[in-house]
Amino acid sequence: MKILILCTGNSCRSQMAHGFMQSFNKDLYVRSAGTEASGKLNPHAVKAMKEIGIDISHHTSDPVDQYLGDEWDYVITVCGGANENCPVFMGKVKHRLHMGFDDPSDATGSDEFIWSEYIRVRDEIKDAFSKFYKEEIEPEL
Repeated sequence: MKILILCTGNSCRSQMAHGFMQSFNKDLYVRSAGTEASGKLNPHAVKAMKEIGIDISHHTSDPVDQYLGDEWDYVITVCGGANENCPVFMGKVKHRLHMGFDDPSDATGSDEFIWSEYIRVRDEIKDAFSKFYKEEIEPEL
């Protein structure tokens, strides 16, 4: 099972989703990429995931172009920008889905509020991808 998770910068939401999917089943082939990959991970995203025992610090922020020639069972966009600007995977994707999440890096205010946004979005991603895994992926394995 091959799953590609897309976002705009590939530094936060797609990385969290990637980490969750890999934690649900180590045998899944999961990658994440960005339509405008930042080239680095968001340190708050890494910290938020580490807080619940998932290490994504070794992930890389990759441009989507490097995956365009591959075949995918699922391509999932996790932000509006990536959904609108997602390259067309002509005939190489069985299922294309969109699960939108707020970008916690856009949060402004106190440090506590900003951190709470990372936790909120992390937990929303966990819930959505856990449901997706149980309802869509597990039955296919």
